[in-house]
Amino acid sequence: MGTTESSIVDAARGRPGLLLVTLLGGLLLVDLAAKLAGVSVGPLGGSLSTGRLGSNLWNGLVIGLVIGLAGIGLSMTYSILSFANFSHGDLVSVGAFTGWGVAFLVAGFGDIPIRTLLSVRDAGSATSGDIGAHILATPGAVLLGLVTAFVVTALIALALDRAFYKPMRDRDGISILIASIGAALIVRYLLQFAYGSDRRGVTASVEASNLAFDPLGLSVNAHQLTIVVAALGLMVAMHFMLQRTKLGTAMRAMADNKDLALVTGIPAERVVTATWIIGGGLAGASGYLYVLLRGTIQFDFGWLLLLLIFAAVILGGIGSVYGAIAGGLVIGIVFTTSTIWIPSDFNEAAAFAVMILMLLLRPEGLFGGVSTA
Repeated sequence: MGTTESSIVDAARGRPGLLLVTLLGGLLLVDLAAKLAGVSVGPLGGSLSTGRLGSNLWNGLVIGLVIGLAGIGLSMTYSILSFANFSHGDLVSVGAFTGWGVAFLVAGFGDIPIRTLLSVRDAGSATSGDIGAHILATPGAVLLGLVTAFVVTALIALALDRAFYKPMRDRDGISILIASIGAALIVRYLLQFAYGSDRRGVTASVEASNLAFDPLGLSVNAHQLTIVVAALGLMVAMHFMLQRTKLGTAMRAMADNKDLALVTGIPAERVVTATWIIGGGLAGASGYLYVLLRGTIQFDFGWLLLLLIFAAVILGGIGSVYGAIAGGLVIGIVFTTSTIWIPSDFNEAAAFAVMILMLLLRPEGLFGGVSTA
């Protein structure tokens, strides 16, 4: 037996779970190739067009960017404040409702009552088509809504910190975690009181809003392109802030060693304030973009999305900003491509299965360690 073969066998003996995952992954790749070739090789067989595969991958990329964007804020609060913030999902909802309220106000001002617009259609009979909010029809309104979602959610996140978390800063992580669950409930039911509990459509439909890429058999929606550009732009800005500014240096220092950072004179409270502003703002922006993608909104969708955000953060390495982005992309792609083999009702289970496998095989995550960089 050769040296390479011997090392593979030794690794398999030491980590049998890794061998099982490798074999399973290989079988899925073989089955995927067979499906593309129109050959059935198992009970989950059936043909698969390149167009459907390309569509699944593209949709997974878009969803993954939104989840990764939300995960950045969750990772930041964990790495610098050392607690899992369960109110993060409801901050996602705050950004969605406040952002779309302003987008509606700009898109439908003068024709539809202001209360109907600001309440995201809950206080009137106007339809989303009547208001006409769409990136092609009302680009200014949609972009202004995105900015509003970031700013308002950042302020709400900072207010939650001042009201609940700052007085408990010196307590153990469990106490603050429980406080974050209480804060989540308060925010969620204030949203229900203000905006109603019904699920409703938000974006208008516009003809010729899809762009077709014939060689791939892929149809790309204008809103999807907007999400990709906006999410990547915010992520790049986050990268430059972390790597090229004094604030970013202070954040990385606080994440690596809080006590040493305090000794060297880093203003800890300013860093904490910036963390809540940036993390909350990105959560609000991700919620706004998620509604742009789905086209519907309801008061508790952020809470329901929180599990996927946590899965992305854990998969990438909790505390790592870049890990949250990578984890979001993996979760998004698994979420959409798993429907090739299983019914769509179980795609969330597939995403969580990948997270659990990562915890078993590499507990520190893809990027490993607690670090904002």
